[in-house]
Amino acid sequence: MSNPNFQLQRDSYGRLVLTAENGIIHAGITPVRAFPIAAPDEGLSLVNYEGHEVAWIDRLTDLPPAIAALIGADLASREFVPEIEGIEDVSSFACPSTWRLRTNRGPAELILKGEEDIRRLSQTRLLIADAHGIQFLIRDLSTLDRHSRKLLDRFL
Repeated sequence: MSNPNFQLQRDSYGRLVLTAENGIIHAGITPVRAFPIAAPDEGLSLVNYEGHEVAWIDRLTDLPPAIAALIGADLASREFVPEIEGIEDVSSFACPSTWRLRTNRGPAELILKGEEDIRRLSQTRLLIADAHGIQFLIRDLSTLDRHSRKLLDRFL
């Protein structure tokens, strides 16, 4: 495990504060993933409140556990991308349509405004935006049950 050239902690307001190797203190740090879907734990930038990068992290797993936990907690509080595990039903095969889903966060509904809101990220990975701006992820199409794939095929 490598030691980063910075220290990270929370201040009394709950904001992340980075102390650089040279002693400069940066308050209000925000971690930003370079590749949030394809490689969520690789390539993270720590940016200050002005949006300037103050540190780069190649891999989250290379950090000491306490720093990785601070960054992970901050990311989790801002990111909400439920993974679709199954499609129970769709209201219509014409858009807009309401989809009843099983996700890793429990049952959910999404409203698909148009087929253009389904983005193919790879051969097996899809990102679906609902009418309220929530992004739903299908990590691997091949893991969906037959009924779910049949419903989804009508929109692809």
